[in-house]
Amino acid sequence: MLGIVTAGVAPGLALLSYFYLKDQYDSEPLSLVSKTFLFGALLVFPLMFIQYVLAAEGILQGDFTKAFGTVGLLEEFFKWFILYYTIFQHIAFDEPYDGIIYGASVSLGFATAENIFYLVANGLQDAIGRALLPVSSHALFGVIMGYYLGKAKFSEHSIKKWIVLSLTVPVLLHGIYDYILMTREDWLLLMVPFMIFLWWLGLRKVKKARILTLKHIERHYPI
Repeated sequence: MLGIVTAGVAPGLALLSYFYLKDQYDSEPLSLVSKTFLFGALLVFPLMFIQYVLAAEGILQGDFTKAFGTVGLLEEFFKWFILYYTIFQHIAFDEPYDGIIYGASVSLGFATAENIFYLVANGLQDAIGRALLPVSSHALFGVIMGYYLGKAKFSEHSIKKWIVLSLTVPVLLHGIYDYILMTREDWLLLMVPFMIFLWWLGLRKVKKARILTLKHIERHYPI
């Protein structure tokens, strides 16, 4: 059991540490990052219940509606809700890059709890595949969500546009991810290029957020 928990937790903590250490200027309080991670983990329980009820009642169970609705929209909306209503106005969210950290944190909390449940049910043989696909994809959905929330908080214009994008882009990407898994027997042929694209997009957002943070610091804290 200890091995399963360790294998379930390790990928999420490794990815969160990676994005956390990318913050070059003012590291976020670990207590708040940990709390956001925990909130994400706790999301697994209401979402499992909602998805179970929808499946039992046969509601929104087509491949497209399930991928983009009962999985993509539901999971990303709940993560977005936590970020927007608990982190967005928090005093610690004081640089554009901070959105990346908190977005990755809530997403990886969710992915880690989901990963543990999956490994308990199915065994350790899937641990590497889970780390490479579901855990890392959730991290990148969160990075992209956090990037747009950072843009929304520190932009003087188009704030509503960035807030809308902070939800719609992760939902779209998450839906595509699940739709590939649900509808293709040869899903790996599409998933590999999709994950390469997702990593490229996520790391591009990380780079842009760091540039925005530098500009923010230079503008508000001139030497």
